[in-house]
Parts: sequence; C-alpha cells; structure tokens
Amino acid sequence: MLDHPNFNPIALDLGFFKIHWYGIMYLVAFAQFIVLGRLRLRMPHVAARGWTKEHIDDMLFYGVLGVIVGGRMGEVIFYQPMYFLQNPLEIFMVWKGGMSFHGGFLGVLVAMSLWARQAKMPLAYVYDFIAPLVPLGYAAGRFGNFINHELPGRMASTDLPWAMNWPGVAYPVHPSPLYQMLVDGILLFIIVWLFARKARPALAVGAVFVMLYGCARFFTEYFRTPDYEVNLLGITISAGQMLSLPMILVGALLLWLAYAGKFTPVQTSPVSVEANKAASSKSKKSKK
Repeated sequence: MLDHPNFNPIALDLGFFKIHWYGIMYLVAFAQFIVLGRLRLRMPHVAARGWTKEHIDDMLFYGVLGVIVGGRMGEVIFYQPMYFLQNPLEIFMVWKGGMSFHGGFLGVLVAMSLWARQAKMPLAYVYDFIAPLVPLGYAAGRFGNFINHELPGRMASTDLPWAMNWPGVAYPVHPSPLYQMLVDGILLFIIVWLFARKARPALAVGAVFVMLYGCARFFTEYFRTPDYEVNLLGITISAGQMLSLPMILVGALLLWLAYAGKFTPVQTSPVSVEANKAASSKSKKSKK
C-alpha cells in the first residue's frame, strides 16, 4: 500500500503572491496545445485544410477562455450548486481547484464556434484539429487534482499494491486522479493521435474523441468517489457517468454521420473563385 506524497498545493509562496501547482498544470496544458498543434501542422492532410501557426495562437486565446469559464461554471452548475450559492465569491477562486471537464468541454465548443466564424474556418475542421490536443491537457489537470489532494477514489482493498492512504481519508482508496490521468488522458491521447495521423472524413476525429472520452470517463468513474449519484432506469450511476453518457451516444452518432459525408464543407478556393468570375465574364460578353 502507498502513501499519498501530500504535496504542498502552493509551488511558490512570496507572501504577497502565491503560485499554485494547479495553475501551473493549466499552463502546461496550454503549452502542450501549442506544441502538439504545430506537430499537427506537419501532417500533409492537416496542412491541406489551410491551418497555420497563427490559427493555433488565436485558437488558444479563445480556448483558454472557454476552458476557464466553462470549466468553472460546470463545477458550479453540475456538481456544487448549493455550495457556491452560499459562497458566491469562491466561484472566482479557480486556483483552489474545482473545474468540471464537461463544463470546460462545452465552453471550448462555444469558444471554437465563435473563433471559426471569425476566421471563416469550417467548424468541423476546427473540432478535428483540436481533438487530439485535448487529452494531454486533461491529463495535466488531473495531475493537478492529485497534487491538491482532490477527488479521492473509492475504498480500495489493502491487498491492492497501489491502494493509497489519502490525506483526510480514514481508509485506503484508489488514486482515481491518476487513473483518470492515465486512461482518460494519456491512453486516450495515444488512440486519438494515431487515428488523426491519417486523413479522415470531416468531424470523424472530433467524434472519436467525444465518444472515447465518454467511454473512458464512464469506466474510471467506478473508482472515484462520486460527487453524487443518480438513478437511471434502475441503475445507480455517478454524476460524471451521467454526464458522459450523452458524449458516448452523440459521439457515436457523429462518427456515423461523418463517414456518411454529412459534414464535408463545400470549400471554394481563391483560384476557383477567380476562374468562376472569368467564366461568368466571358459568358456575359458572348451574350452581348
């Protein structure tokens, strides 16, 4: 059996200014978005869709807002509405932890739709581009939860070699943030990244991420102490599983539609635009 390292959540304390490990993990997540995004640009089928380094930098700005605002509001609405209703000022104390992935996911979807409209980039291409960049950022966030002693797992058998004595918990538990970091984060990254290395129908990569994250999260929730549980068709599931079920179903549907060609944008290149104008001009002259 293992003991939790019981890290100090504060990485640097200058008295008037404190840097938390949780915040550092978010910086790591945003940094890897840039690094992996630039690696994606080297893939011919990605470059063929018109992506540039400037697009990555611009998307990151929108993405950061989507993650922070959506993630925090998801925590407030989905998990602890009564607590934050009684302590409204703590909504803004994001450095203490407490960010919902499902809320952040919705926030990023909205942010990327706004960016896609501004950049005149097909939304399906945007979701396909960012999908492989998300899981490692998620993994960094889960490691931040582990440092913060957050999200202890369910009771574990003392015979389990990696059962862990958790700060503030009287019995050994599954180190669920590490499970989610490894399964929902690193393993999912490997699968989605390999899938995205080849040209796929529009929105297929995004759909695979949504579906597989939902499956991974549904599985790892069995080892995490639930925030609360709900009864669905006579089956008791956790809040995280309830929020993951729509991701599995919607992701599978979107994947089927993607391979049916339902999201392929009709793109008109500048060359074809000029050719059409020239053809139209000739047609008008011939009629005269």
